[in-house]
Amino acid sequence: MPKIVDRDARRAELAGALWRVVYRDGAAAATVRSVAAEAGWSPGALRHYFTTQTELLAFAMEHVIDQATARFEARTWTGPVPEVVRQMLEEVLPLDRQRAREAEVWLLLAARTRTDPAAGTLMRRADDGVRRASDLAVRALAAHGSVAPGRDPALETARLHALLDGLTLHALLHPDLMPPERARAVLADHLDGLRHERPD
Repeated sequence: MPKIVDRDARRAELAGALWRVVYRDGAAAATVRSVAAEAGWSPGALRHYFTTQTELLAFAMEHVIDQATARFEARTWTGPVPEVVRQMLEEVLPLDRQRAREAEVWLLLAARTRTDPAAGTLMRRADDGVRRASDLAVRALAAHGSVAPGRDPALETARLHALLDGLTLHALLHPDLMPPERARAVLADHLDGLRHERPD
């Protein structure tokens, strides 16, 4: 009888190998050859699942989205609304090694969006998640009275989304200039500033 292959189990095995490479060596090191070696497979066997590094990174990005969702759902969010909002938004920033490695995948995949439609589709999914988090944050702060009445919620959502992306990029590219404590301070200052009317 032909051997029955559990593709879901094999992909889970590959996900483990992929993230061991990413966590140990960085996202750029996650190639078909390196992940195959980590999994104890031949590159040819791995190419039955992923033929290019972009496909590997897309698979890794799906894992990033799942991991971020799991972290949100696993935590118990209690305390004053502004504090909870700040803590929730910090979850999308690369403030520790795991999240920094996840953000590296985001950055490498983002660089491929102009030439690879599949990468673009997955990046839009990831961006939509950050946009929804930004919208939820602004709405929660507004309901709490922590957003000045004259501020446009849609504009503030866009500004917050851009800030989160910018902090992520700076933390990855210039960690000496944007260490975790500074990223936290910039985010906290921005959120606190929403209490005040925008200057004319």
